[in-house]
Amino acid sequence: MTMPTLSPALLAAMQQVVHMLQAGDLRRAHDQLQSIVEQHPDYAEALRMLGGIEQTLGDIDGAEALLRKAMAADPGWAPTWASLGELLLNSGRPDEALPLLRRVAPRLPHAALLLARYYNDQQRPADALAVLAPLCGAGSVPPELTAQHIAALVALGRHDEAITFYRQRSDASPDDPAAAHALAMALTAAAKHSEAERAAHHVIERGHRTAAAYFTHANSLIALGKLESAEAALRDCLHQDPRHIEAHDHLARLVWMRTGDRAHTTAVLDQALQRFQGDEALLAAKAAILQGAGDARGAYLCLATSATHAQATPTLLVRAGLAALEWDPPIALALAERALQRSPSAAAAQNLLAAALLGTGDAQRALSYCEALLTNNPDDQYLIALQTTAWRLLGDERYSVLCDYPQLVRAQTLQAPPQWSDLHAYLADLRRSLERLHNPHGHPLLFQSLREGTETTGDLTRHADPIIQALFEAFDAPIRAYLAHIGHGSDPLRRRNRGVYRYNGAWSVRLRSAGYHTNHVHPRGWISSAFYVDLPDGMADASSTDGCLAFGQPSIMTTPALHTQYIIRPEAGRLVLFPSYFWHGTVPFHSEQTRLTVAFDVVPGEPA
Repeated sequence: MTMPTLSPALLAAMQQVVHMLQAGDLRRAHDQLQSIVEQHPDYAEALRMLGGIEQTLGDIDGAEALLRKAMAADPGWAPTWASLGELLLNSGRPDEALPLLRRVAPRLPHAALLLARYYNDQQRPADALAVLAPLCGAGSVPPELTAQHIAALVALGRHDEAITFYRQRSDASPDDPAAAHALAMALTAAAKHSEAERAAHHVIERGHRTAAAYFTHANSLIALGKLESAEAALRDCLHQDPRHIEAHDHLARLVWMRTGDRAHTTAVLDQALQRFQGDEALLAAKAAILQGAGDARGAYLCLATSATHAQATPTLLVRAGLAALEWDPPIALALAERALQRSPSAAAAQNLLAAALLGTGDAQRALSYCEALLTNNPDDQYLIALQTTAWRLLGDERYSVLCDYPQLVRAQTLQAPPQWSDLHAYLADLRRSLERLHNPHGHPLLFQSLREGTETTGDLTRHADPIIQALFEAFDAPIRAYLAHIGHGSDPLRRRNRGVYRYNGAWSVRLRSAGYHTNHVHPRGWISSAFYVDLPDGMADASSTDGCLAFGQPSIMTTPALHTQYIIRPEAGRLVLFPSYFWHGTVPFHSEQTRLTVAFDVVPGEPA
């Protein structure tokens, strides 16, 4: 991969383009590159950069044409392969994108990052590891690649291997802050939060004050419950990199937990938007935060002006459509159709379109999109939920098979762990352990289904508390009984049943009076759950549905409206298991006492 020798004039012109891009002046950079391309029509890098700007400005077809022209002009210029692969990936065309990225990933970190992130997002960690292991084994790599490498190892259950690998790297290069930072990331991913916090703090104290280091430090502080220090670390991260979207997301979550105030929650993001006006990623982040805080109309208004522009990107149109979907499906439908005109293969736009069609009453057309999307993502539980919803609206008998609630929702009373004399004694100890983990400010997390309550941060399956660990050991027998109960078959639930499982996240929810869960599914799950730890006395009243677990009512608007079809009454010590694609929520309750639960997802494990 070599760049051709440039004349002094061309080099100076390209340097001007770089400065314009750094200043956020896309339009002037675009015009400058267009002039360069007119004078040097076979200069691949100018064509590639112009294609990138066209993509940012929303002309996906024009961007693809420029990138293919760049590839024809210089087939050996690897950045073009990566740029075209990224465009195709973002357009929902992985079959075309992946071969391009695989070809240049061994020598181009950005291509490797795109490939690894795609594989990890698709729950294919072994494929991500195959891409990353040679690069990470050969030497230091950017922190984004390190994060994907660690994520792949963790997803495969190889936490200790990740720590050992990066500890050896750090020990071999004691003066390399990047190696020490990588170890801190591995420790955080393995839930060794105290050690991770010390390692990240040490990296920063040694002068490695990068946005990535501050972000890693913040993650470990959040897991330790040191929320004020975590907030400070995130602000330091954003001082270094005002466009760090994940840091904006995490900071918003913390400020929301502390204040419950939307204006305070988006204040730092608003400052960044004043500096980088029109930045779509920042606008989309703000819209997502507002929607996560329950203000879907505000989220839409945040993007509405940008969405009216003829050159609005498909990504922005979809983000605006997701906000509109909650209150006006026809608006969401129009935005999805515009996004698909710009990028006909974009999976996110098709996903939005399917949901919007259910809202406008065109279940048959929605079903066709669901079936096409499931071809590439057969285990996406949200898509399965949309498909079953379309079947229900159409009166299709397949709905009653996939959503056989009496057969597929199974409630079992937990056996007390052997260290406790009875279940009542264990639940009392568990309640005390869980209460210590809940946010004392009483505000819910952003982006969650609960209302009027709090949810724990961090994965409970990796919590050090032996009382909490005993809970997940006690869950093993009921989960295995559920796998035996559902058996094997060709449907989306049973075809994944290999008789083994692994946890894919666990959390605790504490609802107070008027609290409930909005209806939702778990898109990345397989089997989901509700375990009741402590309940208000009134929930024992069989004449009331207060606090009950309700199945069948979609979270999205449908025409005609669909309602709850099945109810499970909670009981302390009871574990309920069900397919992750089931729409489920809880009925609000009113009591001075709180409702404390634990929930988790499991996914198929690897056979021994």
